This record gives sequence, structure tokens and C-alpha cells, in this order.
Amino acid sequence: MKHLLLVIATFALASTTHAEVIDAQPNGFQVKRAAVLNAPAAKVYAALAQPAQWWNKDHTWSGSSANLSLAPMGGGCFCERLPNGGSVMHMTVVYAQPGRGLRLFGGLGPLQMSGATGHLAWTLSETNGKTTLTQTYDVGGYRMGGLDKIAPGVDQVLSEQFDRLTAYIETGKAP
Repeated sequence: MKHLLLVIATFALASTTHAEVIDAQPNGFQVKRAAVLNAPAAKVYAALAQPAQWWNKDHTWSGSSANLSLAPMGGGCFCERLPNGGSVMHMTVVYAQPGRGLRLFGGLGPLQMSGATGHLAWTLSETNGKTTLTQTYDVGGYRMGGLDKIAPGVDQVLSEQFDRLTAYIETGKAP
């Protein structure tokens, strides 16, 4: 029954979420999504810094979301512990303002193996106890075959993470 309620809550959130590839060129792309959440901006901001609670383990190098961490301060790391003492720096925090926004710079997933990098921004705007959360990922640089070819896949993965984040904020659990 709990699982069914979580699925229903996730679908309810999906109706307030808008995601799309804004632009895709061989040298870069932008994906964006937004949702209005029934939560204050402080709660939304706090959840952003807890990727271990909402990021899908299938999109980690270690196979476990529990190995993810994010330090919400300039120079902070969105990092992952790997077995046998290894680690991954996914992105570096370049802007952190509680309740307002968080921006990271670096390459997610296969972008780490190319000459491309990205800027992931979460912007928060609270009105009457509800927060509009907007996520934008701008990617540019070189990748053999062109970055436009992977934009839909990146959008799909980030949309999944965004949906898991919004479910975590509103229900306390990611699907």
C-alpha cells in the first residue's frame, strides 16, 4: 500500500513538472525542468544537499546512492565514494545561497570522458509556502559525434533525478 501511495504521489507531481531539451547543437545543449512544490524554499534547498536520499543508484559509478555527498558551499564537492578507497568528483559547487539557489560546474556521467562540461543550476522561488524549483543543465565542449546526440538521454536521466528529488521533498521518500 505504501508503494502504491508513493507511485500515486509521484504521478501527481509529474502533472506539475515540465521538462524539455531547450536547445541541442553539436557543441552543446541545454535541458530544463521546473516544478511547483508544496514545501518552503529552506526545505527544498536542504534536500538538494542530500543526493544520497534521492539520486537513483543506477546512475552512480559505485552502484549505491549512499556513496553520494554534496557540500553546499563555494568549492564544495558533489562527490561519490568508490569501493577500495576510490572516489569521483562529479561537480564542484560554484554558488550556494540557502533558500535561493545552488549551482554546480562539471560533467555528469559520460561527459566526464569527453572534452565537454556543464553547469547545473537549481533556482528556488518561494511564494505562500510553495517553492518553484527550476533545474537547468547547460553543457558545452567537444564530444565525438556531437553533444546534440546525447541531449535527449541526458534530459531523460536528469528528469528522473528531478522527479525523485521532488518526490523526496514532498513525501520524504524517493520512488
